[in-house]
Amino acid sequence: MLESVLIANRGEIACRIIRTAKRLGLRTIAVYSEADADALFVQMADEAHLIGPAPARDSYLRIDRIIEVAKRTGAASIHPGYGFLSERAEFAEACAKAGIVFVGPPASAISAMGLKDAAKALAQQAGVPVVPGYHGSRQEPDFLRQKAYEVGYPVLIKAVAGGGGKGMKRVDKAAGFDAALESAQREAQSAFGDPRVLIEKYVLSPRHIEIQVFADAHGNVVHLFERDCSLQRRHQKVIEEAPAPGMTPEMRAIMGKAAVEAARAVGYVGAGTVEFIADGREGLHPERFYFMEMNTRLQVEHPVTEAITGLDLVELQFRVASGEKLPFTQADLAIDGHAVEARLYAEDPEREFLPSTGKLWALDFPEGEGLRVDMGVEAGDEVTPYYDPMIAKVIAHAATRDKALARLAEALGETIVAGPKTNVAFLKKLCEAKEFREGHFDTGFIDRNMEGLGAVAQQTDGEAVRLGVLKLFDVDFDESSYRASIFNGPVPSPWDDRDGFQLSGARRQSFPVLIDGERADVLLQWPEPSQASANINVAARWADGTSRMLDDYMSKDPRNFVLTDDGVIVLRNGRQTRVSLYDPFNVDLEHLNGGDSVKAPMHGKLIAVFVKPGDRVEKGQRLAIVEAMKMEHALISPADGEVAEIAAEPGAQVAEGARLVVLKTEG
Repeated sequence: MLESVLIANRGEIACRIIRTAKRLGLRTIAVYSEADADALFVQMADEAHLIGPAPARDSYLRIDRIIEVAKRTGAASIHPGYGFLSERAEFAEACAKAGIVFVGPPASAISAMGLKDAAKALAQQAGVPVVPGYHGSRQEPDFLRQKAYEVGYPVLIKAVAGGGGKGMKRVDKAAGFDAALESAQREAQSAFGDPRVLIEKYVLSPRHIEIQVFADAHGNVVHLFERDCSLQRRHQKVIEEAPAPGMTPEMRAIMGKAAVEAARAVGYVGAGTVEFIADGREGLHPERFYFMEMNTRLQVEHPVTEAITGLDLVELQFRVASGEKLPFTQADLAIDGHAVEARLYAEDPEREFLPSTGKLWALDFPEGEGLRVDMGVEAGDEVTPYYDPMIAKVIAHAATRDKALARLAEALGETIVAGPKTNVAFLKKLCEAKEFREGHFDTGFIDRNMEGLGAVAQQTDGEAVRLGVLKLFDVDFDESSYRASIFNGPVPSPWDDRDGFQLSGARRQSFPVLIDGERADVLLQWPEPSQASANINVAARWADGTSRMLDDYMSKDPRNFVLTDDGVIVLRNGRQTRVSLYDPFNVDLEHLNGGDSVKAPMHGKLIAVFVKPGDRVEKGQRLAIVEAMKMEHALISPADGEVAEIAAEPGAQVAEGARLVVLKTEG
């Protein structure tokens, strides 16, 4: 067995590798960026070394710095995790040149399968069907546009390198091709250092099914069955499961054999995934699936395979990298039950899944039989804009699919997370969705059901606001007295006592607050002495003039409330409502500049501006693009008007809420 390992990655996958490595007795070495100095994986490792600033290109993508640390620390091996350098042949070559074991396939296999166009050509040679499209080397926009026309819309533009949905765009009409191509190329260059793309026919009612393969250096290759990864949004997986619903033994055998032969063809060693797209219009059939690509690394969703096989894939990676043979044959493997994984992200489903950043004021997951949580953060950590917004993976394993989904939904309902907005309520509704539970779904399921899944703008939760106001001012839920304990220390003076005392009439008092960042005035009214058992009434009036009596709802469960440095976050039904004190001196001076400001919806990098001062713009027109957490987000004009000012230059890092474009709007 190897004596030590340097983990060339971060977050939950680094934590996951460290756990197995320590169990096997390996010394663990972490590398980290300045943004990750206090990260959980840094604390878990036996030693950790700084390799650069926050941007990945200056740290986690720096092969030279990682190899230098490995040499200096005497690392026997390097595990790349997934993402970053995991599928870069030059990284595997650099490890070999330095005499360090690369815990992954040989560079030749990464080169052969790591690029989608080469992988498809290899699959075709092996007789495996591939999706119709253009997989060649020419990259001129006019040529690619013509190929898309020949293939027939809708088409997918896909980055040749990498995965995870980055650099992938669906195009339904020719009019949208140019903008989609530019965006895909930018994302591919940013994420993988390679802007090349290919064009594929978009398969109707597609099911995304992948086969986990494993090979040793002695010629043994097996598959560990399939995973269904069809629940996707923007081509990024949201929920994965194993085995695939509706999979027949015949189709499993055919797909498994194709995956094994693809691995053999390139002399593969270690863990890999062969991905297929299946036409699911009439269920799964052996003659209607197509090879898409091979991921020459461990996958994010590997825990569901571990659950149904009882194997530790990271341990197998270390053993194979140490030169050991696989300890089983294909005939020894069997499926045990069903497993489902949900990816918990720091993103806001009610705002088109915009990434969300900030401090994790609370983070707590349920425990129990059949539950597993892989995470790379803990309460008190910051979710930054520099990396993927995943907080954790929640995995449930049970005897049947229905029981696994029910257990996962229950676990998500018991999950406590406060600070950045998250998709926890969205995930729970997905697990409970009737069609999905019945096995009627494809990769377009989420897009077709956004409203039913709660992924649209929602009204403010009045019940949560009422609870937040009462908690903010520490109103005792059993008595009609309260004090403003949000301030530091005990109340020292009777003039500071805020008990709503009045000489006559119902006791009432008004306070200015912020509700999810919006100014509002709340009125608390105590019951008359003759109504001592009645609840305190709370009403709110927002800055735009709207007002409402807040719902009569009470809860004493302390898990509903998370105190922050300036207020309280109320958790209800997977949603967060933040109520804080209004600071009249904390004024957004940008509102005093006049005109309409188009602001950054999240922390990120301004990578493109399409207009200049004096340009006329129409409502819905693209003005700029902000890149955050490896994805692009277009900023559009809210109305017809004229560009008055460009407040930031392309390439600049911008904060959430920063003014980027100022318009003189009409009407």
